[in-house]
Amino acid sequence: MIMKAKKLLSIILVGVSAVSLLAGCSSGTSSQDSSAEETAGSTQEESSEETAQSDGQEETEEAQTDTQGDTEESAQETGASDTSGAGNVLVVYYSATGNTENVANIIAETTGGDLFELEPIEPYTDEDLNYSDENSRVSREHEDESLRDVELASTTVDNWDSYDTVFIGYPIWWGIAAWPVDSFVENNDFTGKTVIPFATSASSGLGESGQRLAEMAGTGDWQEGMRFRSSADEADVQEWVNGLGL
Repeated sequence: MIMKAKKLLSIILVGVSAVSLLAGCSSGTSSQDSSAEETAGSTQEESSEETAQSDGQEETEEAQTDTQGDTEESAQETGASDTSGAGNVLVVYYSATGNTENVANIIAETTGGDLFELEPIEPYTDEDLNYSDENSRVSREHEDESLRDVELASTTVDNWDSYDTVFIGYPIWWGIAAWPVDSFVENNDFTGKTVIPFATSASSGLGESGQRLAEMAGTGDWQEGMRFRSSADEADVQEWVNGLGL
């Protein structure tokens, strides 16, 4: 009986040990599975966060790029607007040898106005401008007024109505405005505009050149104007313009 009891006890102990061992293995496996799930979950969360951060960063960069692009486009549009018809002063001029052009540029720089050059379809050459040659172009035009209808490349100014003040410059030919200017004056309406003549010459004065153009135009408030020597000094031109109170 004692031997049987010992065997039975041994069997019970072995069974208990086996059950405990199986329970431990199950616990370890469950812990490992739990750890694996936590690791996988953590990795997915971190991956999601990184993806979200990456997407957010890309969206931010795209937004910044779009904003920068809009700003650049806005600046370009503003720049384009600023260069169209700047100010309300227009400086129109015809220059045979460059002297009147020089004065016109100074006036435009001083007033912030725009420039419009009168260009004959058939430009005058040095031979054409030889006043001492009675057969030169200007000499023949001077003698025969019917020849003074000089065709210009253009007499039309963009945004003409936007200008309040118009300077008109020319060299003096035989005491009057060089006749290439006539076509421009005759083909434009100066109503509501202040018109200021200016001229260049070696020795001749302004004379009645401005008055003659005013009569030719028939419209506009024509001022007395100013004559400058051929090699006009910049300071003299600026002083005159500033004194006009524009």
